[in-house]
Amino acid sequence: MAMPQTKDAPETATTEIAVSARNISKNYGDVEALRDLTLEFPRGQLTSLLGPSGCGKTTLLKIIAGLLEPTAGEVEVNGKTVTGPGPDRAFVFQDFALLPWASVLRNVAFGLELRGVAKSEREDKAAKYIADVGLAGFEASFPHELSGGMRQRVGLARALSVDAQVLLMDEPFSAVDEQTRRKFQEDLLALVQNENKTFLFVTHSIEEAVYVSDQIAILLPRPSRVSEIIRPSGFRDKGVDNIRRDPEYLDIVDQIWASLRNYVE
Repeated sequence: MAMPQTKDAPETATTEIAVSARNISKNYGDVEALRDLTLEFPRGQLTSLLGPSGCGKTTLLKIIAGLLEPTAGEVEVNGKTVTGPGPDRAFVFQDFALLPWASVLRNVAFGLELRGVAKSEREDKAAKYIADVGLAGFEASFPHELSGGMRQRVGLARALSVDAQVLLMDEPFSAVDEQTRRKFQEDLLALVQNENKTFLFVTHSIEEAVYVSDQIAILLPRPSRVSEIIRPSGFRDKGVDNIRRDPEYLDIVDQIWASLRNYVE
């Protein structure tokens, strides 16, 4: 298999790797979803998985989460082989996956409750992350009382509260309107900077991937493998209001579209 093209390879040569997926293949009966896919995720950075629909982005994410078993290959998180779900990883689902009968506070604290954390401690920690995602004052509200964007913030706060070192996000902003999505993207940049966690982010949006990512892995249609790795860098220190106007940002968006356009039906 040809090695994926890489931008800024010398910079990442000394970067500590949090998650390593090696020679991953996944078959669903006669359907070959992933074939011999190898990809590394640098610690403390956000890596986006980008590619055409059905290329295996969510499948790879679920294998890393331990929710699916690969047909071949292995995943390591912090040097340990993944054999199932674990406290070192937290999943942010596209459809929120909230408990409809539980308050915002209970939803956010639920992962800690399952781990046996004392009520006062888990509620204090949940309240902190509720405030961090901009929902202070809604602790007693229930999911049906919240907008879609607010429900997604609850899901993100829940993932953050368990203090997992790796956050896996499956198109977390796809169900919200454009204005809310842009605000989420800005908030996500701040979280990556402040939380020192490793983010694995699935998206269909080229613009979103370039905006939020330290590393973008371009996946080919199934059987999926990595075709190219891009590392945006030059516009990161110019502020969120300037990123989308930066020439490098625009060039990378065009570059990725040129790579993917032949695979769009």
